[in-house]
Amino acid sequence: MELSEDQTERYARHLVLQEIGETGQKKLINSKVLVIGAGGLGSAAIMYLAAAGVGTIGIVDYDKVSLSNLQRQIIHNNSDKNLNKTSSAAKKVHALNPDVKTIIFNEHLTPDNIMDIIRDFEFIIDCTDRFETKFLINDACVIAGKPYSHAGVIRFEGQAMTYVPKKGPCLRCMIGDVPHNSPVCSEVGVLGAVVGVLGSIQALEAIKYIVGTGELMCGRVFSFNGLSMQTRLHRISGSNPECKICGVKPTIINLNGNRKDYDISC
Repeated sequence: MELSEDQTERYARHLVLQEIGETGQKKLINSKVLVIGAGGLGSAAIMYLAAAGVGTIGIVDYDKVSLSNLQRQIIHNNSDKNLNKTSSAAKKVHALNPDVKTIIFNEHLTPDNIMDIIRDFEFIIDCTDRFETKFLINDACVIAGKPYSHAGVIRFEGQAMTYVPKKGPCLRCMIGDVPHNSPVCSEVGVLGAVVGVLGSIQALEAIKYIVGTGELMCGRVFSFNGLSMQTRLHRISGSNPECKICGVKPTIINLNGNRKDYDISC
């Protein structure tokens, strides 16, 4: 496959990067990335993936655009109010880069559908805001052998990490069981620009993984405080051998037997 004249101009700043170049750009064009959540984190992640030329972007969300979303969910605008977030996001992707194909999943993510949804994508980005859903994504990716980027933001702070099968710890290695009833942004607030920082980092991790360049945040947790502008990169020695899903003797071998962890009503 040769890059078209338009593609050569569009991705000119990538093509002069030794770490990407034409070979890396072709990898991006042929790649498939799934973004779960078209809200604050997802807005930045989806737009930067589209701008980078990721060929197929899957978008999962069941919610509709509301006025209170627009303070941070910059992929949507005022005229999108009451539209499905998946449709709104796909519209912006196509306006930015018509080369990019979108596949939308306008549905709740559940233990019954997640394995089918993630199956055809090579990298998953978790842009959700509840631990129950985050653990569902983590467990599904570990079982399916899919790399993924995790991020979470609340108030002025955020963190991110990347899981790569057999190369580092998963979310359960570090947190253990699901912390039910943890505070969410609707209760304690969040600064939109902080969400944009973390969502952009997630897109960057996906791009590095696809191209095969740089050092992923595998075995490391990136923390960011928007008030103090302090950042930290915590190194983790390795996977927890007692982890319930990726440890030496995993007790979670499928999603059906662990449904209580994924129930947001808990």
